[in-house]
Amino acid sequence: MSLNPTSPEANGKIQHNMGSSAATKTIADSASWCCAMVLLAMILLGSIRESTMADEGEAVKGNNLRERPCDEIYVVGEGETLHTISDKCNDPFIVERNPHIHDPDDVFPGLVIKITPTNTRKLLKR
Repeated sequence: MSLNPTSPEANGKIQHNMGSSAATKTIADSASWCCAMVLLAMILLGSIRESTMADEGEAVKGNNLRERPCDEIYVVGEGETLHTISDKCNDPFIVERNPHIHDPDDVFPGLVIKITPTNTRKLLKR
């Protein structure tokens, strides 16, 4: 038995299918909003945790600059000069190893430099 597309029975089935499609779309929209909210909550909790952990660490200021470690990648702190960094990190060739430093006197907090400590004491003992 085939239905005439203009018959009331066919029209009812089309409306039923459209209602089912609308219900599916509503469920999908709700699910995507829930996922978005969960993701947002995870991002916010992660950032709160990171900021809390950063607050626990001791700030590097004043006399603590001398105690700060000399990693291969070094970020210049406030009040530091290439001379003080060179002495502290035992790297007399900072300017030569960092071609982005055009003027050794133009060093500012936040400048990233490469440090390669040399062990001159071992060289002198030989």
